[in-house]
Order: sequence, then structure tokens, then C-alpha cells
Amino acid sequence: MSVLQIDLEPQRRWRCMRGNHTFRADEHGLRRSSMRWLMPVAVAALLSACASVSIDEPEPGAPPAPEVDILAQPLKVPPLDTLRDTPERKLEGKFVPVGWAALPSWTDDDLSRLWPVFINNCKGLMRPTGGSLVQQSRATPRAWQPVCAAAQSVQPQSGAQVRAFIEQHLQPWRLLDDSGKPARNTVTGYYEPLVHGSRKRGGEYQWPLYQPPADLLTIDLGSVYPELAGKRVRGKLEGKRVVPYDTRAEIAASPQRQPPAIVWVNDPVEAFFLQVQGSGRVRLPDGKMIRVAYADHNGRPYASIGRWLADRGELPLAQTSMQNIKAWARANPHRVQEMLNANPAMVFFREEPVATSQAGVDFGPKGAYGIPLAAQRTIAVDTRYVPLGTPVYLATTMPSSTTPMRRLVFAQDTGAAIKGPARTDFFWGFGDEAGALAGRMKQNGEMWVLWPKNAGAPSAR
Repeated sequence: MSVLQIDLEPQRRWRCMRGNHTFRADEHGLRRSSMRWLMPVAVAALLSACASVSIDEPEPGAPPAPEVDILAQPLKVPPLDTLRDTPERKLEGKFVPVGWAALPSWTDDDLSRLWPVFINNCKGLMRPTGGSLVQQSRATPRAWQPVCAAAQSVQPQSGAQVRAFIEQHLQPWRLLDDSGKPARNTVTGYYEPLVHGSRKRGGEYQWPLYQPPADLLTIDLGSVYPELAGKRVRGKLEGKRVVPYDTRAEIAASPQRQPPAIVWVNDPVEAFFLQVQGSGRVRLPDGKMIRVAYADHNGRPYASIGRWLADRGELPLAQTSMQNIKAWARANPHRVQEMLNANPAMVFFREEPVATSQAGVDFGPKGAYGIPLAAQRTIAVDTRYVPLGTPVYLATTMPSSTTPMRRLVFAQDTGAAIKGPARTDFFWGFGDEAGALAGRMKQNGEMWVLWPKNAGAPSAR
């Protein structure tokens, strides 16, 4: 019996095979994330209330919301008495205050290019929270208002001045695990890949990157059952019934039901792994570059094409790298769609402009916080422990190395496989070099949250 899938944590994407160069999903797949199938009886009970559930659909014919260039907007800090507050959201992590000397190699981190990232993060912090439990937890805006107001009126000219500002206004708090010990966990990496595509299908450009389908429904269950706050069902209507949305195979087999494609890519495996990363850039035949960013997914569970190949004796599991999968696809063009169909999950995209560098900082796609990710200064976190918008001092090592990598980063993203205290995904940036680093990264790490002085322990809204 086919049942709807519950997305137990509203994630931006199902990127989950990062953190190991061979992309074996048994290590980072969504099958080990917080997504699971509900028993048919439970689903029937949930769907019995769907008539009263608010479904977030645009009005017919309504124009899309205009894309805001956050990088070009000035930082605006509202007066504290006008910044609306919402009830506090409990964080599962515990924190203990420490001195700056407790942060390993704190004074060695080159902060000379950090200020644009700090200001950009303040733009996110100063947005009022809506109080919706469906959204990921965010750092408390009112706690940050004095810091962002101070940042608005200064312009540090050196890394030393940036460090002095941070030490003056912020307090380090060590993140502890559930047992009260310093939290240590896995640090993986992700990046923004480049693929080649065309606006029109033809020739080598045969593999679509789709927009969200018009009939895809996302139902927030928390509006009916408070204990299910933050949990969603994705599906579609068949008559008066809500049923699971189409699998990848069903979408591919039904041209009349396929959503509009933003572009058609020239390599099916690269298109697949772009979905794994959740966003990427596309170079068009005229040389123009566009970005495709995660917009939604079909609610189906992720399955590894590498494991599918291994289970059928096509490749040893240890050799299911992107390069070897691409070679298999070239040797077996008639079976490529069969291989792709082994993964029922499908990601849908939206087009975004490619952000330009700013003061030497390369910005990528927008993360879960709605802020463009800064290469090597942004991480994905589990927001049950660290709310979005929080500066974090991360201590780990370089990919496949014991060389220390310790730096100030910002929690601006999430990921379906990023679960637990100090579990981290490090954004390396754009291109092949970033991809090579991300693919090799599976290190141990720990973190310290930087929080406004005189604001108490880290908190979330």
C-alpha cells in the first residue's frame, strides 16, 4: 500500500551524499535522516483532517514574488522597541560560557574579509520572526539588535579591528551534548557544482532540471496537530483524495505530466549530483551563467544509485564514485534512466541570479536562512541545537588530513543528514576545487557559539 511520506524536519533539500568522495548513500543518505514512512492507519488519521489544513498555494495567476538582492541591500536595524518578539523555542543543546582563550587558535583566524559576511548575517538577524513552528529555529532578533546596531555604525579596516569588535560585543559559549560533555561530531562538506545546459531540449541537452509542479501540495500538519509542529506531507490531489506525489520514474514516463524545465543538461549523472548538492550553476551555450537553487521535492525517500549499481554487480560499492558512475552511464546509455529511476526522490529548482563577489567574498546560493552562503564561512547545522543566524567558531581538520582548520563561520543552512549536537556541513564554495575538498571531507569537529554579551545563554525563536 502506498502512503504519504512525512518530512519530519522541513529541509531545503535532500543533499545527503556529501562527505565521502564515493558518494555512497548508505553513509549519508536520507534513509538515515529523519524521514520515515508512516503506517497506513496513521496516515489515514492524519489525512482525515486535510480539509482543514492550510495548503500554501499561490493565488491563480498571481505573479511570483520579486527576487530581492540581499547583498545589495543596506543593513537596516529597527529600534529595539519596534522589533516584535515571539515565544522562545527550546534548544536541545546546553551551553557553558568560556573565555576567548578557550577557542583553539582563535587569534590565528584571518578575519580581514569577514565583515561583509557579518553584516549580511545581521540582515537576516534583523528580520522579524513569524513564530511559526514549521520554520527552522532562528537566533533571537532582540538579543542581536544592539550588536547589529553597533555594526551598522562602524567599518573595520583590518582583521584585527573585526576581531576587536567581536570580542567587545560577543561572548563564546561552548556547545555541550545531551550528556553535558563538550559536543563533538562529524563535519562533512558541500559545494556548488557547475553543469552545462540549454534553455531548449535538443542535441546533447536531454536531462531536465524541473521547476516545482503546479499540482504539488505541501501540507503543514502542525496546524492540525500541535505535536506534529514542523512536520509536513507532500502529495497531490486525485479527486478528493490526497495521494503521494509521483516518483522520479513516474515523472519521466509521463511527458504530459512533467513540470516545466528551467534547463536541459548534457550529462545525466552531473544533473543527478546537482540535485544531491541542492543547487548549482549552469553554463548556457552562449556562455551565460545562471544558478538553479532548491525549491521543493516530491516527498519520496532518497535511494542511492551507487548502491543500485553495486547490488546488480555493475560496480563494486567502493568504486561507485561520480567518475565511475559517469563512465558506466556512457557505456550503458540505454540503461541510464533505469539507473536514475532507482532513486524515487526528485528535487525541483528555481532560477536565481549568480551573486557577485563582495569585498573578496564569494557568495553562493541562498541557504535555509534566506541569506547567500559565503564560501568557507558558512555551515549547515541542526537547528535543534544551534539556531540559524548564529556565529559559530568551528574547530576541525582539513579534508582527509590532520591539519587543523579553525575558523569563525555562520549557521545559515540546514541539511537532511545534519543531525545532532555539533554535526556540521561546511560550505566550500563553487567549482571543481571546492567539490574535491567537499567530497573528501569527513572529519571530527567541535564548536563554540558566539552570542551577544549581556543577553544570557543562546536562545531561539
